[in-house]
Amino acid sequence: MNDQEETVEKKDNLETKVEETTDQATDDNNESAVENSEKEEVEQVDYQDKYLRLYAEFDNFRKRTMRERVDLIMTASQDLIEKFLPLLDDFERASKNSSDDANAMKEGMKLIHSKFESTLTSKGLKVMDVKAGDDFNVDYHEAITNIPAPTPKLKGKIVDVVESGYKLGDKVLRYAKVVIGQ
Repeated sequence: MNDQEETVEKKDNLETKVEETTDQATDDNNESAVENSEKEEVEQVDYQDKYLRLYAEFDNFRKRTMRERVDLIMTASQDLIEKFLPLLDDFERASKNSSDDANAMKEGMKLIHSKFESTLTSKGLKVMDVKAGDDFNVDYHEAITNIPAPTPKLKGKIVDVVESGYKLGDKVLRYAKVVIGQ
C-alpha cells in the first residue's frame, strides 16, 4: 500500500502543480488582456487627441485663408484707388479753372481722358476692337437692337457700335453694345 499511497500522493501533487500552472496561465492571460485593453485605450486617446489637433489646425488654416483673401481684395482696391487719386486732382483743378476758353477746357478734358485711359490700361484693361461691318459674336457683343441692313453686305453683321466693350486679361468685363443689320 505504500506504493499506492506514494503514487496517489504523487498524482495529487501533479494535479496540484497542473492546477497551479493552469491558474498561473489564466492569471497571465488575464494580465495580458488587461494590458492589451489599457494599450488600446491609450491608443484611442492618442488618436482622438491627434484628430482634435488636426481639426483645430484645419479650422485655423481656413480662418487664416479667409482673412488673407479679404486683405487681398482690400489691397487690390487700395492700389486702384491710389492710381485714381491723380485723376481726381485733375478733375478738381479743371472744375476750379474759370477759363471761358472752350478749347482750353476741351484740351484739359482730353488730357484727363488720356491719363484715365492709360491708368486703366496699366491695370490690364483692354478696349475690344469692334467696328461696323464686323461679324456679330455673342461671346463679345450684345445686340441691343436690329435694324434693316443699309446694304445686303451688312445683313447679320454689326451696323453700329453704341458702347465699347472691355476685357480684363481674357475675361470680358463689358460686352460691346451693338446694332445688328437684318
